[in-house]
Amino acid sequence: MLLEKKDVQQVSNDVMNMLHDEEIEIVNSFHDAVVAKDIKKIDELFTVLEFDVEDHFSTEEEMMEESGFYAAGIHKAEHDTMRGKVKKIKEGWVINKDPIPVQEFLEGEFKHWMVLHVARWDSETALHLGDSM
Repeated sequence: MLLEKKDVQQVSNDVMNMLHDEEIEIVNSFHDAVVAKDIKKIDELFTVLEFDVEDHFSTEEEMMEESGFYAAGIHKAEHDTMRGKVKKIKEGWVINKDPIPVQEFLEGEFKHWMVLHVARWDSETALHLGDSM
């Protein structure tokens, strides 16, 4: 297990918390496959992970745009950076089928980024949104 729900701060918007909970479940399943070096499962779950990350980020971005969140551009830029990193890791995976760089990315950069991103940007965005969305 890469992340426990308690590792990621709850925010003041139920939709955002739901998105985070879903992502934690998907990332944990993906991480389990990576640690097990289950090539077929990694291939399958990489697609699920990519879809979930995009769905998560685009949903938050739509909410920010609709509500006129003042820092939407900065928040989206963080999403775009992580989108690019996930894409790069996937490209390496497709070429090499080596789970080690994927595991290092998940356990290092991705886990750290998610915890900090939620605590900083998602918590502030959620305060702006409240539960009105």
